[in-house]
Amino acid sequence: MSEPGDAPSVSVEDPSAADAEVARLRAEADAAEAELRLARARADLAAAEAAAAAARARAAGAAAPGPAPVVPPEERSATPPASTEPAAASTPPDTAPAPAPVSSVDGPLSAAQVDAIATGYAATGATLDLGVLVNGGPVASVPVRIPLAMTNRHGLVAGATGTGKTRTLQLLAEQLSENGVPVFAADIKGDLSGLAAEGVSSEKLLARTAALGQDWSARSFPTEFFALGDDVGSGIPVRATVSGFGPLLLSRVLGLNPTQESSLGLVFHYADEKGLALVDLSDLRTVLTYLTSEEGKPELKGIGGLSAATAGVILRELVAFAAIGADTFFGEPELDVSVFLRTDAAGAGIVSLLEVPNVAARPQLYSTFLMYLLAELYEALPEVGDLDKPKLVFFFDEAHLLFRDASKAFLEAITQTVRLIRSKGVGVFFVTQTPKDVPGDVLAQLGSRVQHALRAFTPDDATALRASVRTYPDSGYDLERVLQELGTGEAIITVMSERGAPTPVAWTRIFAPRASMSPLPAEAMASAVSASPLFSAYGTPIDRESAREILGARMQAATEAKDAAERAKKEAADAAEYAKQKAAIDKANAEAQKKAQREYERILKSAAAPRSRTASPTAGLDGLLGRGATKSIVNGVIRGLFGNGRRR
Repeated sequence: MSEPGDAPSVSVEDPSAADAEVARLRAEADAAEAELRLARARADLAAAEAAAAAARARAAGAAAPGPAPVVPPEERSATPPASTEPAAASTPPDTAPAPAPVSSVDGPLSAAQVDAIATGYAATGATLDLGVLVNGGPVASVPVRIPLAMTNRHGLVAGATGTGKTRTLQLLAEQLSENGVPVFAADIKGDLSGLAAEGVSSEKLLARTAALGQDWSARSFPTEFFALGDDVGSGIPVRATVSGFGPLLLSRVLGLNPTQESSLGLVFHYADEKGLALVDLSDLRTVLTYLTSEEGKPELKGIGGLSAATAGVILRELVAFAAIGADTFFGEPELDVSVFLRTDAAGAGIVSLLEVPNVAARPQLYSTFLMYLLAELYEALPEVGDLDKPKLVFFFDEAHLLFRDASKAFLEAITQTVRLIRSKGVGVFFVTQTPKDVPGDVLAQLGSRVQHALRAFTPDDATALRASVRTYPDSGYDLERVLQELGTGEAIITVMSERGAPTPVAWTRIFAPRASMSPLPAEAMASAVSASPLFSAYGTPIDRESAREILGARMQAATEAKDAAERAKKEAADAAEYAKQKAAIDKANAEAQKKAQREYERILKSAAAPRSRTASPTAGLDGLLGRGATKSIVNGVIRGLFGNGRRR
């Protein structure tokens, strides 16, 4: 058996195999290097925790005189000499000492850097408190926060699965609601539904909040639950008309190429010009069916060269799209996006949660629907500029689904919407795994960054990690190392300060949410939905006259007219054939009568012909019966043949 370091022999005649082997060895080397960095990071973290424990012990010893704590040998060189002043003399005996900041030697930041962070996150107006600085241990005296007025500068919450992104989103939603700002968020796994219920205290929770200096108390928040159309998720149905959705977003959902996308735009233009309301998918299918039918082909040629083949492709994609249940989303009543901008009677912002538990089955519909809501908000809201607090903050969870396989036109539409909707008083936070999931043009618009831990288990992960590090300003951290060391509920944060400048990068331990962090029971959610005043307005679908009915009646009338014309043509042909056959029969009868008349006349002529004087008399009927009797017999036979004999 070969040793791990031995390279297997590769034939020089097979260069491709040699290249593959070299690539494999490089990958193994990169993995080994990553493991080594991780081991070093763990060792550094353990040393930092030990230093923090020693610092806390020294602080306790300074407050209560006693034997000096034993300092580990490896820390003695970094531990400053104890002061000879009586530290406890200035502290009243009945007052507990205030928590002291962690010394600069206990963490990666110096005292000057800690002061710079404290100054950078200081604010005079309302803020969203995210947590406190970590410098070896939590520094409760240095809070990390986002100015409320800066939340319309958008933001990003990123991190690997299980690192605490959802809890950060919940914390932001709670504080926005407290400050009277409505919130919209997609509830992918149902975890956010607990916002409607108070949190549950526990010893572990209280220990964490006490260490962070957080004044924690349980609280619930006003919440509305929505569902994507008649989805399995419990909530008020959210529907949109096909016309309102538009050809660009629909092309994105259907996966059309640029040619098909422009053709779909022509179909929408035709429907608009003809007054054909496109309410649901059946309306659009009917328009396409009509344009490819015999009646609609002349109009198809007149709307910009839309080919029947392209119309057929779009029609097939629509049928497949409806087969996955998407037709339940399109229809009426169409949701008025102003329902997301409400506050309750106490002035708290209402948190609107879109319950999408089966998003994996329809990822493009989910992401495109959220983009549709943003576009509708942009169209509906007036320009307001910078406000003391935004009108709405929109959380776009699983944001990578929005940008996956997106066309250039679609990405341009997203970038423009994100850039301009800030002036409408709307803030947008994208929630995803890595910053690389968001295109650079969009990422450049995001003023706040909350980055939870990233993993680097593969070479691709390591590349993504280095790319993420390059998007941060200079700091006192080795971010490539720190981003892998972050514990659950910790993040690297930089936001927009009140003066519009980026704040220093801060390793932050996030505060605990005050509402429940468990999903709301299904019975409680159903009760909340049925009690909502929105349910009566949007719960029952409406089916009004639209393109399907109008074109259906038109095609039915055309079909009936065509059938009537074919029947008239057939009846005319049948009448002509009947007349032809009757004429032939009449002609045949006339010929037969003429022939019979000629035969009759011949017989009469032959019977009345005089006998030759030289001929000897012939004994015939005249001889036997007499000439008069013969004539009577002949006349009777003829009358029997032609049916003109009278009964006596």
